[in-house]
Amino acid sequence: MARRIDVTGADGVRLAAWEFGDPAKTGTDPAEGAAQGAPGVLLLHGLMGRASHWAPTARWLSERHRAVALDQRGHGRSDKPPRAAFTRDAYVDDAEAALEQLGLGPAVLIGHAMGALTAWQLAAKRPDLVRGLIICDMRASALGGASQHEWAEWFKAWPVPFATLADVRKWFGEDDPWVERPNPARGEFYAEVMAESPDGWRPVFDPEQMLRSRETWVFDAHWEELAQVRCPALVVRGLDGELGRAEAQEMVRVLPHGRYAEVADAGHLVHYDQPEAWRAAIEPFLDALSRP
Repeated sequence: MARRIDVTGADGVRLAAWEFGDPAKTGTDPAEGAAQGAPGVLLLHGLMGRASHWAPTARWLSERHRAVALDQRGHGRSDKPPRAAFTRDAYVDDAEAALEQLGLGPAVLIGHAMGALTAWQLAAKRPDLVRGLIICDMRASALGGASQHEWAEWFKAWPVPFATLADVRKWFGEDDPWVERPNPARGEFYAEVMAESPDGWRPVFDPEQMLRSRETWVFDAHWEELAQVRCPALVVRGLDGELGRAEAQEMVRVLPHGRYAEVADAGHLVHYDQPEAWRAAIEPFLDALSRP
């Protein structure tokens, strides 16, 4: 189960945070776990994602850690004000505010894609708030204008509104031109970010806001901030993901305390494609951080 806790982000944007775990059922008190050395964990989804995508991970994390997943601005059940800032600073400031208002730091930050970039930028900015960092399938190099154009065209290709959730699963799992081979997990991932409207199923986010969020990072490289991360950090990639092995290993080299892991038979959605292998890849790193 998860309970919702609202926090106030940068420029007053209301953010929905979800705390997982039920001490009454698990017999584990998150505060007691923290006292014994197990740090709190803040989970940050990627572009278009939402906190619920972390539910399988957060459930096992909550056995030992206080695990909180954040719906970032413009996503999930957090506010989507049309004139809000969708800059890198805004996303980082939101995560910083969540850690402080929830009393979670110094915490382990686990981020996927855009959420991973937010995590390492926050770790560079506020080392006092971050005890460890897990980067899941996010590149440090610049992607360039062609990438942004491809994304804009991809959004235009979505056949919205979808008549049913089954249509959502089929399109994103099989028919989407970006799908190289059928991927049911990808279909389920996108089904979670749809909401029913009078004319069918539409995304819970505004695609224009997603493009605005993305354009604040695709034109720049982020190696300098990566080098400023002082805490232990784990770079995880899916073998078929967007982060190549050579770049991932260079990220590990640039990180002062970097480590590397990869997950077979996984694409960009590593934690969603292979949840058990994902757990096996990150749990030893988390265990090491929990030792005195």
